[in-house]
Amino acid sequence: MRAILIMLFPLLIFASCNDQPQQQTSAKGIDKVDTVKAFVLQSGKIEKQAMLPGELLPYEQVEIHPKVIGYIKEMKCDIGSVVKRGQVLTIIDAPEIGSRLEEAAGKMQAAKAKYEASKDTYNRVLEASKSDGVIAPNELERAKNQMLADSADYAASTYSSKSSKQIGNYLVIVAPFNGVITERNVNEGAYVGAANEKPILKIEDNSRLRLRVPIPESLTGVQLKDNKIHFSTKANPNQIFEGILVRKSGSIDAATRTEIWEFEFKNDKGVVKPGAFADVKLDVNRNQPSLLVPFPAVVTTLEKKFVIRVNNGTTEWVDVSQGLNLTDKIEIFGKLNEGDTLVSKGNEELKPGTKVAVKFSN
Repeated sequence: MRAILIMLFPLLIFASCNDQPQQQTSAKGIDKVDTVKAFVLQSGKIEKQAMLPGELLPYEQVEIHPKVIGYIKEMKCDIGSVVKRGQVLTIIDAPEIGSRLEEAAGKMQAAKAKYEASKDTYNRVLEASKSDGVIAPNELERAKNQMLADSADYAASTYSSKSSKQIGNYLVIVAPFNGVITERNVNEGAYVGAANEKPILKIEDNSRLRLRVPIPESLTGVQLKDNKIHFSTKANPNQIFEGILVRKSGSIDAATRTEIWEFEFKNDKGVVKPGAFADVKLDVNRNQPSLLVPFPAVVTTLEKKFVIRVNNGTTEWVDVSQGLNLTDKIEIFGKLNEGDTLVSKGNEELKPGTKVAVKFSN
């Protein structure tokens, strides 16, 4: 047996040496073609739900500063007071203003009396001048000019008196609209009216609230379903509230790359407090269908974003821009058409012009 093996060993070596060149020749004669997984590009309707932060603000808010210098004589409201438009909030005591009012009224009465006297004199002189030789022409002209001067003085004193009365009205501060007092910084007897001091009161209209939401630039071109949003606050985590879109800022903030959308919420029961932050849920969509691809299909480099299209068995790179991210797909824009064949998982190593065989993904 051992002798037989010794005789067969040279024959095996010769056969293997004779077969190796044939294998090498065969391998060199066939070009290898890679197989890639691909899919057919399709369009779809964009519907996305986004969660964004928002801030609740009063519908109207004003800080009340006195226009005249004086002392607080009486406070008729306090923090938390619900007030109506025109309701007296504060009375200021300023005796010098009262004296000015009386002075202005006295001057007006004196000017009125002087004007009426000169007017009467002019009328008498005018009547007498109708008879020849009784009144000289210059006497008539002098009486007329005196009446006009007294008339001007009377008008000026009237305006001065009205101005003093208006200043006197500033002593009584009234509510500019229906609301609630949210801040009080003075007490009775306090000196007010100095420059750069805190407001004596702050009033807010909280029956309606403004909900301001910074919308990312990528979402500013979409449509909001029914123009409504739903939100919750930390103070009311188990309650869902509804707001209506009423206005947009119309400009992208360069610092945050967002646009402010303002929603209105009816807060008749006062459940929601202004100043609170809200978690806002938006249901958005596009009017026109968009091209959608799986996330791995988009290749991102330092220079650009692209997808790999297979055309007649050859790869080509197509630059794209990214739109909205959905659950398992991404919206893209570029020189693509529905029905194009794209590589399911793109990478930079798959260069343009590469011959590939396509295997479509399930």
